[in-house]
Amino acid sequence: MPVSDFDVLIVGGGLAGLSLACALRDSRLRLALVEQHPPRPAQGWDARVYAISPANSRFLQEIGIWKHLPGDRLTAISAMKIHGDRGAQLDFSAYESGIDELGWIVESSLMACELWENAKRQGNLSLLCPAEPTAIAIDDRAAALTIGDDHHITARLLVAADGRDSWVREKLALRAIDTPYGELGLVANFDCQTPHRGVARQWFRHDGVLAWLPLAGDRISIVWSAPEELARQLLHLPAEALATRVAAAGDCALGELRLLTAAAAFPLRLLQVPQIVAARVALIGDAAHGIHPLSGHGINLGFQDARALASVLATVPEWQDVGQLRFLRRYQRQRREETLLMQTTTHALHHLFRSGLPGLGTLRNTGMNLTNALPVLKNLLVRYAIGAF
Repeated sequence: MPVSDFDVLIVGGGLAGLSLACALRDSRLRLALVEQHPPRPAQGWDARVYAISPANSRFLQEIGIWKHLPGDRLTAISAMKIHGDRGAQLDFSAYESGIDELGWIVESSLMACELWENAKRQGNLSLLCPAEPTAIAIDDRAAALTIGDDHHITARLLVAADGRDSWVREKLALRAIDTPYGELGLVANFDCQTPHRGVARQWFRHDGVLAWLPLAGDRISIVWSAPEELARQLLHLPAEALATRVAAAGDCALGELRLLTAAAAFPLRLLQVPQIVAARVALIGDAAHGIHPLSGHGINLGFQDARALASVLATVPEWQDVGQLRFLRRYQRQRREETLLMQTTTHALHHLFRSGLPGLGTLRNTGMNLTNALPVLKNLLVRYAIGAF
């Protein structure tokens, strides 16, 4: 009955879990990471992409990842154009805000594979893969995880980074409020007839929120957050019909489109976890929160979770126990404000544009136009979004 002893045990080898491990590479801590399957590179272009904020590109630079991502697959966002459902428009420009870029569009699989390769070279980290946890026990001294039938791992701290349907969170009965939106997020990549010039576009429509994100070359990745029935209809359209539908929904801003990757869809949910720490346990990434993708901040929150928790753990004195609740509460306090703000804002925007109440249409579009006419306010919004404060 083998037993291993670590300081920090991370369950989940997704972007959040791997970034936490890499952020602790220079620490004194003994780390282990449990994952069922290593990440795989996408065939061609990955339909799952993320808008990475400048604050998080800096984080990825700090942990040694960013410089290894292929430059010809990274796309800087130079500007954003947001359209309301009644002709309103809100524009953001990196140049006008005095910054180099508003963010970067990066394929999920590229980041995951590079994080994994980096983790494999890390001296203080044991990668346990393929491995599937089967039981958890927590006591005053340690957290114990059973893998398979007879491999027992103990650690001072157990970190759940195992996604929205977190096995760890469920086994420990940590309360989670899961609110389905009744929507699917449809994702796909397209070739464009005309250059996008690094401009990200978003439309708040009567049938959901459509985002066009610039990829390298004359390509875009789209996320269409649509009611389930419509999303399933779109998912089953032939390639040419889907391309025509997406182009028309985006006012043909980039001319004709041609489908590059098969469309996929995933359910959209608001996930609220009131307590993201407990005795010897911390939650990060999607295990700790879930938001509507209209803001593009999902993985940005996860990376900042990893950054904050790594910072707290790295400052714990050597003679102290990193699993003590008083240290973990520091992490929870650091992450509460940003997470709550993003969840509240995206949830409110979703309902604002889905509501058919009289007068709301005029109000929301007037608000967008008014904000667009106030450069100081726009600059404040941009600097908050990129993490400049």
